[in-house]
Amino acid sequence: MKYQDIRVIIPAFNEQNAIGRVVKEIPKDWVTEIIVVDNGSLDQTYAIAKKLGVVTLKETKRGYGWACLKGIDHLSKSNPTPDIVVFLDGDYSDYPAELVKLVDPIINGVADMVIGSRKLGIREPGSMMPQQIFGNWLATTLISYLYNTDYTDLGPFRAIKYDALMQLKMEDKTYGWTVEMQIKAIKNKLNIQEIPVNYRKRIGISKVSGTFKGSVLAGYKIIRTIVKSL
Repeated sequence: MKYQDIRVIIPAFNEQNAIGRVVKEIPKDWVTEIIVVDNGSLDQTYAIAKKLGVVTLKETKRGYGWACLKGIDHLSKSNPTPDIVVFLDGDYSDYPAELVKLVDPIINGVADMVIGSRKLGIREPGSMMPQQIFGNWLATTLISYLYNTDYTDLGPFRAIKYDALMQLKMEDKTYGWTVEMQIKAIKNKLNIQEIPVNYRKRIGISKVSGTFKGSVLAGYKIIRTIVKSL
């Protein structure tokens, strides 16, 4: 297996009870650098991540996309830049050890981007709210109809070649980040794969699906992003 420089970006907001578990379960022999981007947490997320010895950044502008862009900016200034970038949530809902499965198709030259699909994997009961399940179905159905590409999920656990990521010129600052990436990947003719990943109940309350307002705003932004990209 050819060695690859793999970096992990973890957007985090109020994840003091989860971030340590996430970082510790990332397979360190596969990863060159772990970057935790604190997105304006009101708890000890930043301090805990700092003590873990990983790269710890602050992004005070609230929004998942803002945090991801902060991590990408850090990577763009590194020398050398990475081969593969993995995005992983900081709430311990994903299984960090499954990173190996995500990067394998890229390392072996059969994919440019790999999406971890929670629908194809095993979901712990209650790990996804009904509005999340419906929203994922609606979004992926629209993408299939409009772009003739079959996704099963907008899962945040994903891996992508660094050069391909730069090619996408990501812009979304909030809820539309994942769907923007998947649509731009289609438009840029990337080789895309989905693989099953498992999913469990997050530690803490979801910042999106945990509130009615968050669910409505996220759904609106995702659908708007899909239609706007036509």
